[in-house]
Amino acid sequence: MQKLLSTKEVAEFLNVNEKMVYSLVSEKGLPATKITGKWLFPRHLVEQWVEANTINYPDNGHRLPPYDGLLIVTGSNDPLLDRAIAIFNNQNFNQLAVFGNLGSMGGLRALRQNLCHIASSHLLQEDESEYNFDFAFRELDEMPAVVNFCRREQGILVLKGNPKNIVAVADLGRPGIKIVNRSLSTGTRLLLDKELRKAGINGEKIEGYETEVSRHLDVGLEILSGRADAGPAIRAVAKLLDLDFIPLRWERFDLMISKERFFDEGIQRFLGILHEPGFQQAANREFAGYDVSASGQMVFPQETEDRGQRIDNR
Repeated sequence: MQKLLSTKEVAEFLNVNEKMVYSLVSEKGLPATKITGKWLFPRHLVEQWVEANTINYPDNGHRLPPYDGLLIVTGSNDPLLDRAIAIFNNQNFNQLAVFGNLGSMGGLRALRQNLCHIASSHLLQEDESEYNFDFAFRELDEMPAVVNFCRREQGILVLKGNPKNIVAVADLGRPGIKIVNRSLSTGTRLLLDKELRKAGINGEKIEGYETEVSRHLDVGLEILSGRADAGPAIRAVAKLLDLDFIPLRWERFDLMISKERFFDEGIQRFLGILHEPGFQQAANREFAGYDVSASGQMVFPQETEDRGQRIDNR
């Protein structure tokens, strides 16, 4: 087995105090596991995390090959995104789009490492006024092109009829409530942790907080099975699985694309789908909790917006 570091040891390894270690776990995706109530850190994963978060990394010349029919999308999981990828594959018989479910932060890191063409992301910034820009600025050498995929509604899933009478995030801290969670690399987990802090709740004291699943749909399945009473996910899953939904906020879900690859054939074909009736109808008729009125619109660069001026001045 690979060597496991204690909180004290990983703090010494990173040259930070122990309190900062917990912030790095929740906010920066520092690899960690909890065994018998104590955090442990696989040393080899911590070393990989440090390397992955290195800025001004020497250019090794590695680039995605010229587009030759394989479109790679990574990042945040979403049922409507799955549908868009299916539409792409159905329309382009000599091309293929594939998706890697890495979470929003994982998608940005894959984009930085030239492992994908498009990264999907919905990372809420600290001041809650914007999405993705601060994270992209920290993770990437230069700001990518940002195209809106959709707006969608985030919240808490519960069983039909809400038998535990959960009406707000604060109720997740009640005795007898068990939740299922998303991984630290996801925007959904980031949002839940923010809401728990606002409610004055220590998430680690909630039963099931450490139980993580990789998709929104998996959250709903855990609740349907009775293994959890509640969990963070989007409204679309509530409709798909006939669950009740407690709304938290509407969020912007974006596609991040390196500017040098923006006009690749596959990327332009994929973005074109967002304007097609089939995509729009899927969002409005088959799912719930989506707003596609701005889908396919450029979010950045957009020089007429204060947002664009703000980032250009950084």
